[in-house]
Amino acid sequence: MAMLDYSFPVDAAVKALKFGRKLHYGPALAETLFAGLHLLPEGVDAVLPVPLHWRRKTYRGFNQAMEIASPVALRLDLPVVRNVVRHKATPYQSGLDARRRASNLAAAFQVRSALPYRHVLIVDDVFTTGATTQALANVVRKAGVHDVSVMAVAAAK
Repeated sequence: MAMLDYSFPVDAAVKALKFGRKLHYGPALAETLFAGLHLLPEGVDAVLPVPLHWRRKTYRGFNQAMEIASPVALRLDLPVVRNVVRHKATPYQSGLDARRRASNLAAAFQVRSALPYRHVLIVDDVFTTGATTQALANVVRKAGVHDVSVMAVAAAK
């Protein structure tokens, strides 16, 4: 579920966080998710920010999904999943069609150790085709997670 449309001023705020290193936008964007927390199914027991490949995280200096997910986990009093990684460097998803987005993410994520969770909430900044969250959900389900929910700040059309 996405809480807002990816249009002005939301798109400007997401871009300022992601590309402008305006980290104070992370908690502000997380606030938009708080309004939808009551819509989640019961039983969420961990929060999983969409991982960045280590090279992109090193270049950027942070993971924007983590900046949004951490306040959500704090609000829900849940742990943040840190042992799922994007081990395959992928090109930016923006500008790709749905088919190329899906193939771009094939085998991109990896679970590094056991996931002792039953229902994980994936948090991302922007939901477009769902390719990223679907690929991530598939990997955590294969690792034993039974249910996966998804929340994003905004949906792009």
